[in-house]
Amino acid sequence: MSRILMLAVLSLVAAPAAAQSPPDPARRVVAARVDGSAPRLDGRLDDVVWAAAQPAGDFLLREPTEGAPAPERTEVRFVYTRDALYIGARMYSDTPAAVRALVARRDREIPSEQLIVSLDTRADRRTAYTFAVTPGGVRTDYFHPSDFEDSRDYSFDPVWEVETAVDSLGWTAEMRIPFTQLRFNPGREQMWGVNLVRDVPARNEQGYWALVRRNEMGWSSRMGRLEGIADIPPSRRLELMPYVAGNAVRAGEVDAADPFAERYGTDLRAGGDLKMGLGPNLTLDATFNPDFGQVEADPAVVNLTAFEIFFEERRPFFIEGADLLGGRGTFYSRRIGAPPPGDAEADYAEATANTTIIGAAKVSGRLASGLSLGALTAVTAREEVATYDAASAAFGTAQVAPLTAYGIATVRQEFGRDRSTLAASLTAVERDLDPGSPLAAVVARRAYTGLIDGRLRWAGGKYDASAYVGVSHVAGDSLAMLDLQLSPRRYYQRPDADYVEVDPSRTSLSGITAGINHSKLAGNWRWDIDYIHEAPGLELNDIGALGSTDDRGLFADLQYRETRPGRLFHNWSLGVFESLQWNFGGVRTSTDVGLFGGVTLKNFWRAEGQVVVLPRALSDNLTRGGPLMQTLRVWGIDLELANPRGAQTGLTLEATGRWDELGGWVAEAEGGVSLRPGIRSEISLDFRYTRRLTSRQYVTTESGGSAATYGGRYVFGSVERSEVVAQLRFSYAIRPELTLDVYVEPFASSGRYRDFGELAAARTFDLRAYGTDGTTITRNGDTTYTVTDGASQFSFPVPDFDIRSLRSNVVLRWEWLPGSTAFLVWQQDRSRNAVPTGDVGLGGLGEAFRAPGNQFVALKISYWMAVR
Repeated sequence: MSRILMLAVLSLVAAPAAAQSPPDPARRVVAARVDGSAPRLDGRLDDVVWAAAQPAGDFLLREPTEGAPAPERTEVRFVYTRDALYIGARMYSDTPAAVRALVARRDREIPSEQLIVSLDTRADRRTAYTFAVTPGGVRTDYFHPSDFEDSRDYSFDPVWEVETAVDSLGWTAEMRIPFTQLRFNPGREQMWGVNLVRDVPARNEQGYWALVRRNEMGWSSRMGRLEGIADIPPSRRLELMPYVAGNAVRAGEVDAADPFAERYGTDLRAGGDLKMGLGPNLTLDATFNPDFGQVEADPAVVNLTAFEIFFEERRPFFIEGADLLGGRGTFYSRRIGAPPPGDAEADYAEATANTTIIGAAKVSGRLASGLSLGALTAVTAREEVATYDAASAAFGTAQVAPLTAYGIATVRQEFGRDRSTLAASLTAVERDLDPGSPLAAVVARRAYTGLIDGRLRWAGGKYDASAYVGVSHVAGDSLAMLDLQLSPRRYYQRPDADYVEVDPSRTSLSGITAGINHSKLAGNWRWDIDYIHEAPGLELNDIGALGSTDDRGLFADLQYRETRPGRLFHNWSLGVFESLQWNFGGVRTSTDVGLFGGVTLKNFWRAEGQVVVLPRALSDNLTRGGPLMQTLRVWGIDLELANPRGAQTGLTLEATGRWDELGGWVAEAEGGVSLRPGIRSEISLDFRYTRRLTSRQYVTTESGGSAATYGGRYVFGSVERSEVVAQLRFSYAIRPELTLDVYVEPFASSGRYRDFGELAAARTFDLRAYGTDGTTITRNGDTTYTVTDGASQFSFPVPDFDIRSLRSNVVLRWEWLPGSTAFLVWQQDRSRNAVPTGDVGLGGLGEAFRAPGNQFVALKISYWMAVR
């Protein structure tokens, strides 16, 4: 660790203080203005305007032979009208019959040849828009929120058109990108960055117009220049997308005693989205009564920890532009519209899966000064459900969610030639809680966070350093604040923690988060060093994502990469890493050390792996609010193998092994295969099979323990788990605008507990085993265990589980007009939990299809309208 730290400090001194940014681009291309008829979009470059336009050519390879001229010629031309930019491209091929004209849905990366056009329209040398097309006419588009080629935001979903054709010379493409879909600085003349890439996966070949070498960093900062665009008239940039949707639900099981349970249900709704330009640089996006019925369901998991699992955002409105909202965990958009926080205390109640989003709006953009702005606000409805008390046969109502307003705003200023940044953000949550309401004891009345985040880049982005500091403040009823103090995020009630304490009277909670980082991102030697600081009172989860607090951590890795092909390998890398964490009481809570590396063979097969050692430490959360407990010494290995990315049959295999000093272990096999039986269809299967024996799994806490554990009984057991999950996807593209996608995820997981006992003493992992030392343990059928210890007796539920789950999604998607889409959706959600009879295998996946559940059918039609 000391050597890594010294190396990082030396880099700050050794890097030239006056290191120059990349020089002005040597590559330039001029766009020709079209004052007459625009090119006819048919994929054939037979319009007169193309012959008069200057071609961009002479591509250089990055793969497989860096710097060599591309073996096949590529010519790309740019013309424009007052409304749109047109791009005409000719990709020559020595074997035109071998050109892969595969067809898939939009934004689906496939092993097909691709022309990629990336535009830095803001001329900020930091961000870019990318438009890509395959010979089969498949469009892909994404936004680069930072100066990295692989930093991609696929939520960027502009309305643009493309046509392609395959002929005796290779293939051609014509693109039309309306200026309304791009953001650029005001002014008579435009000077944009541009780069062009021709990707030929079948030959593992990547040719660049402006070459970015393997060991270089940067994307838009290394682009060539697109000149000649001038006198583009201003646009109002107003887009409307209303929708109508209807759905029908069939319940798998219905409780006859539940007056709210229905076998069938229907719903009809309407809403819409609005996008409007606020001047030339800012954009307003708004959504009213949004519908996300076509969004794919989250994967099934079994969570035996005390911490929340954070799933990725899948709703388009919240994905787009998310890079400019918050950061460092201060904003997690899935809080908006999440399941209601309250429960109806009644025998029966109406089911409410999510809170209703009344409306949401966001403003984003970048000014010519380099100042970027992002702000989002959303309002979710007060949710009331009908209730029924069986004893009195009385109906009533219960409030399960308050009217809630969410807000977040971020400003980010760029400075320097290497586009360093300084950002500040604020978030706020306000809930309309009635005094004395049961919900006031569950959620905070208000929550605020503030964050300042800076990043310094130099030497053309080769080095960077960042630092941030943030504060949080939540306030509300004392019962809600008490719940936060006792929550798994902080466990203030720990009996051996002398630096925090539970205060039942407090009505607010505040905390600080901070961190500092230094990285070397380019060259053969690379490293990364991070320090994080999360105070015990930090609370972000009203609008953010926070696993636990009371953490200090130091993380470092050092890596050597060789990117020049050698006699045996195309490239290889080797590195070391270390992770140290401790709490604010000075207790070391975890340590990870290990080696990692990877190699790409001459035939482009790839292999990666790591070995890791976790020495003993003291956990402050294993006992779920009890004293410190020692963790076990663990050893592990991870291996991964993948075939060349350009293969029409994709294959990945992964293996993981873990062993601890008490005989616990983990064995996991994971992999995936994708096949293309035809040019329009694709089948992929991802699978994971896991078996494990966890030596120390928390079960429950009881009173009556010894002084060695501060009077508590912290009950643990060993659990033998087996789990198998498969994700099957099938896609068929009638054409790129009309596609059928099928997603099926059967899931089976089983866990059987044994060897119960209670923690013998704090700061150890030794158990006082039940059934010894004067204790007995009795299983009462499949419901409870009873433990007798002298005159004391207590019971706890049997924690075994045997889960089957099936989640599936069938979506017929039709872009019936540019930007206008119709979805026909069929979803299934099946699940059950039973008493385990043994380990699960492939047969468990078949059982998932027979589990009870609900079926959902929906039709949604949206219509896109644009006003220039």
